[in-house]
Amino acid sequence: MSIIDHFALTGKTALVTGAAGLYGRQMAEALAEAGARVLVASRNLDALAACADEMRERGYDVTALAYDQAEEASILALRDAAGPVDVLVNNAVLRPMKDGYVGSAESFAASMCVNATGLFLITRAFGDCMAERGHGSIINIGSIQGMVGPDPFIYRDTPMHGWYPDYFFHKGGMINFTRFLASYYGRFGVRANCVSPGGFWTERMPEPFVRQYSERTLLGRLANDTDLKGIIVFLASEASAYITGTNIPVDGGYTAK
Repeated sequence: MSIIDHFALTGKTALVTGAAGLYGRQMAEALAEAGARVLVASRNLDALAACADEMRERGYDVTALAYDQAEEASILALRDAAGPVDVLVNNAVLRPMKDGYVGSAESFAASMCVNATGLFLITRAFGDCMAERGHGSIINIGSIQGMVGPDPFIYRDTPMHGWYPDYFFHKGGMINFTRFLASYYGRFGVRANCVSPGGFWTERMPEPFVRQYSERTLLGRLANDTDLKGIIVFLASEASAYITGTNIPVDGGYTAK
């Protein structure tokens, strides 16, 4: 096989949770473009189905499934509906702490139910199935906000802020949970890695934020709608067969300083 062949995902099935969002859509596209059968799952089936329909019109094998990561029964039903999965991309996230650091205990608990407990439950459900089959790749989608603290400078002169304790808490925990998974499942031939993206540019962002954030990166810009495709295909494929337990920032150099 040539090195290019090692990146192919033909014959593999990949599940991407939270696939209708900013990063989820491009990850699902990348896996489909590399030849995988792709299952996309989230609570909002209408938006997800529209996304899947568009990809199928382009000739890709993409199916939308509904589930609620706050409910173990829903996670197990998704596992049963999905069947054997070779790649699990944990991208689903809930952001209930709209009031930031002054938010309620209930909103923090709701966040942890999905982003911590739910992450554990879905990974165990699919990871155990991968272990039984003797292979698989788990890719957790973290954030640079799981690696560094908030930087007030990038929000200056905007209504935005970075004081969301739940997000920093569970994204930081995800990185070490990935190491745990790599250790636990490694003996079964299952790999686990984390990808920590930086900020994704949208038209809704205030100009001062875009400028100030970009100044903090080494490449001078926010991420776009293709910047995560390469790393996801790499970690899903045999090209990364000897890589596990890592956290890879994809942030234009934001955390390199």
